[in-house]
Amino acid sequence: MVFWVPIIAWIAALVCAGLAVARAPSPRGVRLAADRLLRYINLFPVGLIGLWAALGHIAFPEESARAIGWAASPFQFEVGVANLGIGLAGIIAAIWPNWGFRAAIAVMTTGFLGGAAIGHLVQIAETGNLAAGNAGPILYTDVLTPLSLLLLLALTFRSAPARG
Repeated sequence: MVFWVPIIAWIAALVCAGLAVARAPSPRGVRLAADRLLRYINLFPVGLIGLWAALGHIAFPEESARAIGWAASPFQFEVGVANLGIGLAGIIAAIWPNWGFRAAIAVMTTGFLGGAAIGHLVQIAETGNLAAGNAGPILYTDVLTPLSLLLLLALTFRSAPARG
């Protein structure tokens, strides 16, 4: 059932962003909502899920591989430390609202998760791998998270501090 964890992270991000917008002083607009949602996506689906995935691939490689429908591999350690870096950077991006830093995290996350989504789709097409960790909620969040980050960055671009 751990494959539901990414969905729970998305629900937490939406709830926290909604509460943050509701508590903000008026006027509340699209940019405020986009900024808060960007903050909580960085915290939960990028940050905490990155740390969760790192833990799984580093500490529990056999179980992680089995959930994806793969055999365990030494490359899981490398995937785990990549997830660790993304997770830590996502948490920093949630705490430190610097547009440029958030943009860099979005690019890194888009490359990693977008590539993972393509890998999942290739595995489905070539091998019929419908394991929950390959074709379940993780596939959807591997697409949803990067697209959301890029859209929210575009919506918050004008509110970013002036560049030098």
